Amino acid sequence: MTNVTMTVNGKSVSGNVEGRTLLVSFLREGQGLTGTHVGCDTSQCGACVVHVNGKAVKSCTMFAAEADGATVDTIEGQANADGSLNVIQQAFQDFHGLQCGFCTPGMVMSAAALLKDNPKPSEQEVREYLEGNICRCTGYHNIVKAIMAASGQDVSAIAAE
Repeated sequence: MTNVTMTVNGKSVSGNVEGRTLLVSFLREGQGLTGTHVGCDTSQCGACVVHVNGKAVKSCTMFAAEADGATVDTIEGQANADGSLNVIQQAFQDFHGLQCGFCTPGMVMSAAALLKDNPKPSEQEVREYLEGNICRCTGYHNIVKAIMAASGQDVSAIAAE
């Protein structure tokens, strides 16, 4: 067992983990942060995306021990300080960028990483960035629209598909 300490959503947390413990398991089972989902166990779906030291990471591909000393942000830390939805979360709601919601935490975390690096992405850039995230319900169109709206772009000309 190895003791790991990291800052998760602004709070210092620690715990003993086996060497094979994945970051997603540490967050879900060790910290009770169940918003980070496990969808495929093969890093294909993107439901487990979190930010580690500011970078989007599929937490099912990283050992918890690798995050020792890191800053980790999860979907639970994305809301505004007053508890209201942040601009990306609100856009997903406003533009119906979710249906069952299983992929939504990973999509929101990926969107946040994209908009940090590219504040005004084109529709094509959004679609390319989301290639590592799978949604089985929405067909992606409204997710793309929500991300573009969250970036402050006018999406009224984007037709529904």
